[in-house]
Order: sequence, then C-alpha cells, then structure tokens
Amino acid sequence: MADETPPVDEMHYEQLAQDALRGVIRSALERAALPEGIPGAHHFYVTFKTRAPGVSVPPDVLAKYPEEMTVVLQHQYWDLKVEADRFSVMLKFGGMPKVLSMPYTAVTRFYDPSVQFLLQFESPAMAEEIADEAPEVEASAPPPPTGDDGPKVVSLDQFRKK
Repeated sequence: MADETPPVDEMHYEQLAQDALRGVIRSALERAALPEGIPGAHHFYVTFKTRAPGVSVPPDVLAKYPEEMTVVLQHQYWDLKVEADRFSVMLKFGGMPKVLSMPYTAVTRFYDPSVQFLLQFESPAMAEEIADEAPEVEASAPPPPTGDDGPKVVSLDQFRKK
C-alpha cells in the first residue's frame, strides 16, 4: 500500500494570499495619503492588535486599549505615512494629537462601510495560540479521511457583507 501522506504546501499559499490582501490595505492607504485625501464617501475602520510586534502606540492609548483597537480614517487624520510593510498616522485622542504606527501584519480587520468592503485576518497571536494548542500527531500515522482531497479555494465572498 502506498504511503498516503498529505501534500505539504511548501509554497505557503495561505500566507501569500494574506500578504496580497494586506497589499489592498496598503494601496487604499496610499490613496488616502495623497493631498486630495480619501475620495468620495470612502472611509476606513482599521482594527489592529495593540501589542503585536512592531506596533507603536502611546502608553496612555495602550492603557485604554490593551489588546485591540479600531481607528477611523475619514476627516480628521494627519501625517498618514504609508510604507511597504507598515503605516503611521496622527489622530486626536481627547483633543491631543497622538501618532500610531503599525505593520500591516498587526491589522485584523479593514472595513470601508461606504461600499461594504471588509477584509478580515487571523491575528498573529491567535495563530500562535492555535499552533500551541494543536494536538501532536505521529508522523507515521496517516490523517483520517475527510472526503475533501481537492485543492483549497479561497473565496473573497466570505469577507463581503451581503
């Protein structure tokens, strides 16, 4: 009987897809950073993990949002700087300007309610927790049959609000 070990995704397609979708966020923010600002009625709700690696949030803001926060980019944001792997923006909290900086990998949700466009990502912390909680499987034991041996298709429809 032939060894029926499952194929290994050495291309890491799931990660490639996540990175590509984070590129959509970067492109939208690049447009928002232009002198004209965000076009039309568009505006963004960006949710991110405040303690993710590479996130820079002032201590008083971090105390108020110790795990996750959502910022709105619509009318009152300043100094939006968009880089290849991160962005920063100045927002006012209680009338005081504060600069927030984060890598795209810290973003868990990007939503533009004007057109009902939503991207949702698994948070890095959750991915580590899932890996830690996964039961150990002996390498020689074949996986149980699932009836789904075909390729995995990622559909953006699951992220769109109907």
